[in-house]
Amino acid sequence: MKFSEFPYERPNYEQVMSEISALTEKFRNASSAAEQLAVMKELEQLRIRVMTAQTICSIRYTVDTRDKFYSEEYEYNESMSPILQEKLQEFNTVLFHSPFRAEIEKEYSPLMFKNIELELKSFSPELIPLMQEENRLVQQYQTLCASAKIEFDGKICNLAQLGPYQQSPDRAVRKAALQAYGNFFDEHQAECDEIYDKLVKNRTEQAHKLGLPSYVEMAYLLRRRNCYAPEAVANFRRQVVEDIVPVNNEIKARQANRIGIKDFQVYDNTYYFSDGNPLPHGTPDELMEAGRRMYTEMSPESADFIKLMFDHDLFDVLSKEGKAMGGYCTGLPLYHMPFIFANWNGTAGDVDVLTHEAGHAFADYIADKYIEHIDLRDPTMEVCESHSMSMEFLTAPWHHLFFKEDTDKYELFHAESAMTFIPYGCQVDHFQESVYRHPEWTPAQRNEEWNRLEKLYRPYLNNTEVNFYNRGAGWQRQLHIYECPFYYIDYSLAQMISLQFWSLSMHDHKEAWEKYLAFAKMGGTKTFVDILKASGLQCPLEDGGLKSTVADIKGWLDTHQL
Repeated sequence: MKFSEFPYERPNYEQVMSEISALTEKFRNASSAAEQLAVMKELEQLRIRVMTAQTICSIRYTVDTRDKFYSEEYEYNESMSPILQEKLQEFNTVLFHSPFRAEIEKEYSPLMFKNIELELKSFSPELIPLMQEENRLVQQYQTLCASAKIEFDGKICNLAQLGPYQQSPDRAVRKAALQAYGNFFDEHQAECDEIYDKLVKNRTEQAHKLGLPSYVEMAYLLRRRNCYAPEAVANFRRQVVEDIVPVNNEIKARQANRIGIKDFQVYDNTYYFSDGNPLPHGTPDELMEAGRRMYTEMSPESADFIKLMFDHDLFDVLSKEGKAMGGYCTGLPLYHMPFIFANWNGTAGDVDVLTHEAGHAFADYIADKYIEHIDLRDPTMEVCESHSMSMEFLTAPWHHLFFKEDTDKYELFHAESAMTFIPYGCQVDHFQESVYRHPEWTPAQRNEEWNRLEKLYRPYLNNTEVNFYNRGAGWQRQLHIYECPFYYIDYSLAQMISLQFWSLSMHDHKEAWEKYLAFAKMGGTKTFVDILKASGLQCPLEDGGLKSTVADIKGWLDTHQL
């Protein structure tokens, strides 16, 4: 059955709530660990059915935000999610205080109880109206961005479709495309500012209702950061400034020299070679077939995975009118299948998305196959992003299928992009911490802070010729800041892990793949730090955790210039 044939039926939330209440009482009155474990299994199956229905709806809404039925269904499901969460928290509270906790921990994991503790600390029924409002505001932002119809080059483009023009060999075209992109946000400045202002105040109020000093602490609870605090992330950001930013200054100086300019502007940032950036060779169908071949040849596990994806048409990758921005991978647990969403636009990013989101999807597939309980399959997001970003590099032996004679160019482009991304991810995280520590800031003050951090993390950028970026509003294009605050640092942490896997793969690809497979098989059974220890990888949160990897990658970059 193809994904398009998967049935959707709105969950009967009244019935679902009733079933959860009944299972909670059944669990409370159980006289043995075996009885309680059986109830947990019943609840898991109920959650799987509801989660799958919600996910099918969400996918179909993001594929076409103009679809009235799925737009309304998505909004309804989002409004019910906090109420459902309240019911599940009632069960988790009873579970957390189970007299048979020791026996349950043996079946599941002590980590499950640690995660439940974080969940209980991050939720209260009195937050439900605020959470519903938060979801509505996020949907407003999604719909606004998806509504973009920008006249450019005789065409009507959405935001993603301007991407290729921003990498044009013609500098004037790059500048015009980035200005057109920024103009959309300039024209909707009041809306973007208003939505974000409301989100900041809403989230801050949620945190205060929980007795927390700011939303920063709440976000760490919501993101299930079960092994480190904001101070550890601040230490990571400090090391990035010290160890990576100087290397990136060299990278950008080389880039400017390659493209023959002396005044490096923001519209030059994504243009890497004088004869144009590496582009994938082939039609979308041909690229998908190259992906099929790549994963078929990589390993028996990846071969089974990609067959599943193609057999059930678990992709939607082409950019089109009305489609939500970005890319993601999500799971359909009832069917034991992942789903990949993307916005291909004819750039090398199309291949990055294929390898990145397929990394998520493969890890989801492996966890579903090897880990019985759904609560132990999903790790925290820096682990998830390690799965995806590492896959981008572990697929290197097959990149020639996509780039042909431009493969060396792509490898350099990909490595330089990975290095320059890390400080940007830190900038996004640092910005959010500043904003939520100062919820009273005006839009102008937030923009001023973004510009200050730009000089710290990306000092090579000159934004003066594009108003949107010059006024410090460039952060408004980063959907994560609106939709999932404090998520973005996970990408930077994960990029450091991916560079370790890449370094290892250059010496022994088979060993790197086996280590990666073991990494994925752990799912969410261990914390981020413990998974790294079990995998023999350096933790980037610790002092000195970046130096050796950065030195390895710098060495490669120094010897692979084109």
